[in-house]
Amino acid sequence: MAAPPASAAPRSPPPPPPLAAGDGPDRPAEKSGTACEDRSAESLDRLLPPVGAGRSPRKRTTSQCKSEPPLLRTSKRTIYTAGRPPWYNEHGTQSKEAFAIGLGGGSASGKTTVARMIIEALDVPWVVLLSMDSFYKVLTKQQQEQAAHNNFNFDHPDAFDFDLIVSTLKKLKQGKSVKVPIYDFTTHSRKKDWKTLYGANVIIFEGIMAFADKTLLELLDMKIFVDTDSDIRLVRRLRRDISERGRDIEGVIKQYNKFVKPAFDQYIQPTMRVADIVVPRGSGNTVAIDLIVQHVHSQLEERELSVRAALASAHQCHPLPRTLSVLKSTPQVRGMHTIIRDKETSRDEFIFYSKRLMRLLIEHALSFLPFQDCVVQTPQGQDYAGKCYAGKQITGVSILRAGETMEPALRAVCKDVRIGTILIQTNQLTGEPELHYLRLPKDISDDHVILMDCTVSTGAAAMMAVRVLLDHDVPEDKIFLLSLLMAEMGVHSVAYAFPRVRIITTAVDKRVNDLFRIIPGIGNFGDRYFGTDAVPDGSDEEEVASTS
Repeated sequence: MAAPPASAAPRSPPPPPPLAAGDGPDRPAEKSGTACEDRSAESLDRLLPPVGAGRSPRKRTTSQCKSEPPLLRTSKRTIYTAGRPPWYNEHGTQSKEAFAIGLGGGSASGKTTVARMIIEALDVPWVVLLSMDSFYKVLTKQQQEQAAHNNFNFDHPDAFDFDLIVSTLKKLKQGKSVKVPIYDFTTHSRKKDWKTLYGANVIIFEGIMAFADKTLLELLDMKIFVDTDSDIRLVRRLRRDISERGRDIEGVIKQYNKFVKPAFDQYIQPTMRVADIVVPRGSGNTVAIDLIVQHVHSQLEERELSVRAALASAHQCHPLPRTLSVLKSTPQVRGMHTIIRDKETSRDEFIFYSKRLMRLLIEHALSFLPFQDCVVQTPQGQDYAGKCYAGKQITGVSILRAGETMEPALRAVCKDVRIGTILIQTNQLTGEPELHYLRLPKDISDDHVILMDCTVSTGAAAMMAVRVLLDHDVPEDKIFLLSLLMAEMGVHSVAYAFPRVRIITTAVDKRVNDLFRIIPGIGNFGDRYFGTDAVPDGSDEEEVASTS
């Protein structure tokens, strides 16, 4: 696998494409339409009520597919939709569940628009928008033939895989990663590729049958029914199917009368009684949306947890764990530490001696990999009883940005090593670490993983990175956390949460100050190495971009 780019963050992708009005599956249809059909669509536009003066055009809010960036761009800012909030306590487990909102309502009622308005108004960094459209069952050959002739009922509860929906939502609420199927509405089958989602502050689950399953209802903390007039919903479907799917008015109305309307009357409208809030007029009801946002904010405040503050008070005065290995403090090692810790050291010397320490650290770490006996023949024709690596492959994962400085040393001693990256940044408002981006090689679960960061203070970011690797099925005892310098607090935090992770460093300092900086420390490693300006008082670069 090619090495990832050296930049600290991925290039900002273009905004997601607009989403058509309405919702529901994309039945197979021709893209081309006649001029008459186009004029019909235009005339239907005039029948729709105004959504709100000055409101920005509707945009697609589901951006979890592999082909789409994990972002939601609003008129005010960018919201990350594939990240992870720092809801992990000193035990490495999630302390509070995410807040799950269910959005139900008829097809083309405007559920996705309401979801987007809630997300914008909430102003929280981590949101997952999960759509029922991803969970259609795979059709049999006979059912596919029916669907091709518009004779299969996609608006019936039996069309959805509720078992998969429930298990997926449970994992998301627990902060675990999930794999969501990508459904191909043209072939009515699931694609080979799945998209990976992570838990977030808020999970919004929307779909026509969002309240049709009892087990699913128990997972939802708030249930919202979007109630839109049936005539408006029909007009939206007509406009969508005529202008975008090349269908004629007669065919759309026939399908609506045969499947859509009966399903709404029998399965969807009755679920309105289980809703906590009914939103008449959908996205046009800004008062209802404001009330929803206020309630969600109050719930999120109860779930707040200062991870670093909790770590700062945990596991103190304990002996250093057995999983810790510190490079022997020889005069050479101590001399290099003296140089890189000296604030008067030039950048060139800082880089040179840091690289030397990194090389020694990685060489030391490799001695903890599993080896097995093997016999080779020397050029003199004699047998030599030696050792060879007993694993499948070695993968390095750097925590950007400081961790990537260790990649050249790893490549120098491990031939054909694979490299992955994780970007963890600190929220400047809360001071907590947040996962923003990751790029990991395929089949990483079979590898021994060397997780690299140059400094570890509280251990919060390191714990988050380890959790990501565990989410990708890397065994805990195959993870090696490498750092040039660690604080005792960070060592204890990681070891207590993940007792089988091997921790390897060149030195351990005793204290962390009120700003979570290691004392006596090494300073801002990223700024000193890359020659960038120091960040304002109150935050380390290690805390801002890559520090644990």
